[in-house]
Amino acid sequence: MVVLVNENSAADIVAARIFIRAGSRWETPQTAGLSHLVAAVLTKGTEQRSSLEIAEQVESVGASLGTDSTTDYFLLSLKTVSADFAEILKLSSQLLRSPTFPTHELELERRLTMQAIRSQQEQPFTLAFDQLRQIMYRDHPYALSGLGTEATVAKLTQADLLHYHHTHFRPDNVVLSLSGCLPPDAAIALIREVFDDWQAPATARPSLSLPAIPLAPVRTALPQDTQQSIVMLGYLAPAVNSLGSSTTALSHTTAPDYITLKLLNSYLGNGLSSRLFVELREKRGLAYEVSAFYPTRLDVAQFVVYMGTAPENTAIAVDGLRAEIDRLRVTPLTPELLQAAKNKLLGQYALGKQTNAQIAQTFGWYETLGLGIEFDVAFQEQIALVTAERAQAAALQYFSEPYVSLVGPAEAIDLPSVSG
Repeated sequence: MVVLVNENSAADIVAARIFIRAGSRWETPQTAGLSHLVAAVLTKGTEQRSSLEIAEQVESVGASLGTDSTTDYFLLSLKTVSADFAEILKLSSQLLRSPTFPTHELELERRLTMQAIRSQQEQPFTLAFDQLRQIMYRDHPYALSGLGTEATVAKLTQADLLHYHHTHFRPDNVVLSLSGCLPPDAAIALIREVFDDWQAPATARPSLSLPAIPLAPVRTALPQDTQQSIVMLGYLAPAVNSLGSSTTALSHTTAPDYITLKLLNSYLGNGLSSRLFVELREKRGLAYEVSAFYPTRLDVAQFVVYMGTAPENTAIAVDGLRAEIDRLRVTPLTPELLQAAKNKLLGQYALGKQTNAQIAQTFGWYETLGLGIEFDVAFQEQIALVTAERAQAAALQYFSEPYVSLVGPAEAIDLPSVSG
């Protein structure tokens, strides 16, 4: 088990993030939604305690404890006052090591998950993004929805959850990141006391072989009787640790490309002063909402720009988003625009590490991704080093032909070169 400890005595609080190297990238089309169900049912019973007893123990000391499953990792989060941290850490150990996934709790969470899936089918943005993921990632698990589908969730069993737990929940697959009012020596001693008898099995840690992601941009459209059209343009982009990526032709790229695209994402879509917001919403009045995102991924990521617009403006919206992306390819950023983007990104990055929970999350996340906590400093240093020439070169390399996903009224999204 990897343990990271950051002492911070500003408040009498201890926060911990326990990462398991798992997540939905380990799912198949037949098991989509498995990680989500494991996260939902993990806290509903152990060999020592029932769901009610777990809830009562947490609430009796005013602590917080929760689980989450993302694309690239599984997470158990806890936060307490320092005096109660040992008690809740011991409870967390039981959740990690001996969950029972009671069948009645599984059925309840299954129903709630299916309701959430049906609800998403009424959200045009979610439909457009699901569609974009599928055309970009094809057979790669990143194409799957984290919730799964009604069909896959209906078939998942208690045995599936137990197998997932048996496969991934082992100490040599865990990163425990802690920040708060606890000296490092005391923290390490406590963690040893709680976890020292948790031994890794003799079998090797699971390995994952993922299919290649073909670079083959297409357009697709989904007719929906909505009051606006959702327009999304997507580009395959580098993984956070690009040197370790081996599932696409993009694997020759290096980490600075990831850093540079993070900066371009901030410039294009971060806030009310971003390029997309100013040009397409403020000046041209095209957008109800407009932005960009570039999620950090262990495997090949997506760089996405999107807009919600009046149906009659769908074609103009596609052209407008494409024009702003293409502008980065042909026109270098001015020194002033480049520095403003850096200041915004670095300022928001600093604000994202103010609390113990945020610090524990950041350090644990970097370690889980294989970057090490040194990346916290390296990220900021490399952002400062990005030049206008490097930004333009990255745009030229990655922003060629986009994948296009449209959702809206049939007559609005029936554009040339769009296939449903």
